[in-house]
Amino acid sequence: MRIARFTTGEDPMYGIVQEKDGQDMVYGITGDPLYTDIRPTGKVLPLEDVRLLAPVIPRSKVVCVGRNYAAHAAELGNEVPEQALFFLKPNTTVVGPGDPVVIPAYSQEVSLEAELAVVIKRMAKDVAAEDVADVILGYTCANDLTARDSQRDEDQWFRAKAFDTSCPIGPWIETDLDASSVSISSSVDGEIAQDGSTADMIRSVADLVAEISSVVTLLPGDLILTGTPAGVRTVDAGSTIDISIEGIGTLSNPVVRR
Repeated sequence: MRIARFTTGEDPMYGIVQEKDGQDMVYGITGDPLYTDIRPTGKVLPLEDVRLLAPVIPRSKVVCVGRNYAAHAAELGNEVPEQALFFLKPNTTVVGPGDPVVIPAYSQEVSLEAELAVVIKRMAKDVAAEDVADVILGYTCANDLTARDSQRDEDQWFRAKAFDTSCPIGPWIETDLDASSVSISSSVDGEIAQDGSTADMIRSVADLVAEISSVVTLLPGDLILTGTPAGVRTVDAGSTIDISIEGIGTLSNPVVRR
């Protein structure tokens, strides 16, 4: 099931995206899939007639995993860490499909990072790996944009990773996905940058969620970004980034500098 959050110019609402007669349609639902029962509203719209929004805005946090693909660690001259490398993005980094990524004034080298994002559906603490599926609502595409020059200059990654608009997600949440081996790619203006598979992750989704939940309590709507494959590259103002994950879809965002 594909759960989207969208607007037609009025208040945002949720819907289920399904194909009908060869066309993607959005079936409106009441409530919030994270907190309440959902029911159809009877409102049905062509997907092309709505504006998709970030499918979830975390009320708490975005937990990111660094160097979870060996080839990506190597391309930046890093070793694979013996212990999983975690960092946070605030929820002000999150934007949706089509929203502009704004390069911060202090950076001349922002790069893309295609990532599989996990959406948490209920409070979770000290979850065993074999029980992780019970706390996941679904998956979406994410782009962990990074001010690479700031990342090199500082031990802490706040300036590099936490700037506004640095975490586009979407286009929707896919609840029925075996995330163990799906293709993940990125492109800039149609030119392929990354072309990998989640099968190459050093630590699986289950292992990551279990370990993160041993450190911090996960709350409904929290996101976990699971790392990026090799091929990251810088992006310039005026370009468009596409992040595609098999079984989910494509997330597209323009890049601007203000």
